[in-house]
Order: sequence, then structure tokens, then C-alpha cells
Amino acid sequence: MDTLKIKKLKENARIPARATSGSAGMDLYACIDEPVTVNPGEKAVIPTGIAIALPSPELGAFIFARSGLAIKHGIGLLNAVGVIDSDYRGEICVGLINQLSEPYTIAPDERIAQMIIMPVSLIPVEEAEELDETERGAGGFGSTGKR
Repeated sequence: MDTLKIKKLKENARIPARATSGSAGMDLYACIDEPVTVNPGEKAVIPTGIAIALPSPELGAFIFARSGLAIKHGIGLLNAVGVIDSDYRGEICVGLINQLSEPYTIAPDERIAQMIIMPVSLIPVEEAEELDETERGAGGFGSTGKR
């Protein structure tokens, strides 16, 4: 089995961990010295104090919101899902946004997001003059009807 290597970039950083043996994601922790308040509609970029080395270009690390923070406090990710490429060695930071009408304060060492390691398809790309026909065709948003 391949190993995810994690380097602490700051002494107070915490190594990501799964909350339970069945957890898909590893919790990422805020590596901050003092609380950060995110006001309604505002954003914050929170450092984790860690860098990672994925064992293969066929793997990516994907950063997702924590459902508890999102549902209870409206704290989600700025870009929906963060993507950490296999060759990135810099600090992982998490862009958060407060989507509700109350300020939220992030505490040092608070779990702010979760990281899931998943396969990445490295399929070749080629330009094409034509694409094959399908039943749906170019039908876009809502084209398959409400169910």
C-alpha cells in the first residue's frame, strides 16, 4: 500500500486524522495562533501548517467542507472543492466563506475541512472535429426534466 507523507511546516500544526475507522476524510486543523472571525459574506484563508507528498500522479488530495460547520454555521469552502495536485509541496491552506448572517469564529486547532485522497484519471486528450451523438445531445440544465 502506498503512503501519504505529511510534513509539519509549523510546530503547532496537527497531522490530519480520521475521526473514526470508517471516515473517508481526514480532518484538517486550523494552524493559527489566535482566533479568526469570519463575518457574514466574508472569506478567510486558513493555514493548516502542513504539506503533503502524494505517492503517485494518479492520486489527488481533495479538500471538502465539514458538514457540521456548513449545516450548523454556514461555513463552506470558497471553491466548493479544493484540489491538491500530486506535485504540490507547499502549505495546504483552506479558503472558507461564511454563508449565513452571523459571524463565526475559528479557533486554533479547530477542524476546518476534510481531505480525501482519490484516484485521478490521466486520460489522454485529443481535439476532435465531431463528437458522437447521444440521446441527450446538447441539452443542458434541467433538460432531463424534474423528477
